[in-house]
Amino acid sequence: MTRTKSPYPYWFLLPAAVIFTVLFLVPTLASFWFSLTRWDLFSVEFIGIENYRQFFREPFLIQGLFNTVVYAVLTSATKTVLGLLLAVLLTSGLWGQGFLRTLMFFPVLVSTIGVGITFTVLMHPTRGIINVALATIGIHGPGWLTDPALALYSVVLVDVWKGIGLATVIYIAGLASISPEYYEAARIDGATRTQLFFRVTVPLVKPATVTVVTLSLIGGLRSFDLIWAMTRGGPGFSSDVLASVIYKQYQAGFYGLSTAGNVILFALIAVIIVPLTLWFNRKEVEL
Repeated sequence: MTRTKSPYPYWFLLPAAVIFTVLFLVPTLASFWFSLTRWDLFSVEFIGIENYRQFFREPFLIQGLFNTVVYAVLTSATKTVLGLLLAVLLTSGLWGQGFLRTLMFFPVLVSTIGVGITFTVLMHPTRGIINVALATIGIHGPGWLTDPALALYSVVLVDVWKGIGLATVIYIAGLASISPEYYEAARIDGATRTQLFFRVTVPLVKPATVTVVTLSLIGGLRSFDLIWAMTRGGPGFSSDVLASVIYKQYQAGFYGLSTAGNVILFALIAVIIVPLTLWFNRKEVEL
């Protein structure tokens, strides 16, 4: 006797499917449609891919796209490396490591806008405490946020300072999951501390590394609030990223062009994150 499969279990998926459709699928499809139009609050005119053509013809838009990739790669790589090193340090039995962990995580809890405003004051070229301190030892401090060659990298430093605590906590959790037996076996074989780190620790914290890299890259690619609070994309367009360019286009009333920028940002995140995640998860850790 053939038993028909009951559809009853699938009803439990319905609330999640409705929420996903309303909050993600519909807005995403609407964005794709509006990126092909010239629209405002009262009218819509279909113009095909003209918004995308204009986007890639404008030098400052291309600059924003380039800056986005640079910003995301630098912040992600720095948080990954420093987060792992700090996690190893803070799990090594260091005196006061509980307090240091709390201190390290504290910037994560602070408002991003508050951090941006604070560091804007600290990095003032003449009255900022950083350049004042450098002047006391005879060093002429640069224009951290006023020099077009330094502005983007100055924001990168602040972003790393704010986000390194989360990366460190993720790595601490990853290190806690490693069995001490692996280290004992490696020591019996004569492994040095350096070899223990590169041959045991680094491979076994791979899941934590995947998490840190993915979260940092996504956060870097869609970063806006810190950059806007510190430089507003300036001086000129030197620290503009895609999100700030999109915001400026909305302010100027170019809604179709800014929507096309949103689609490009979405595609950029997908093109970078999806293959990277697949590559990370392709092989399991071999011991």
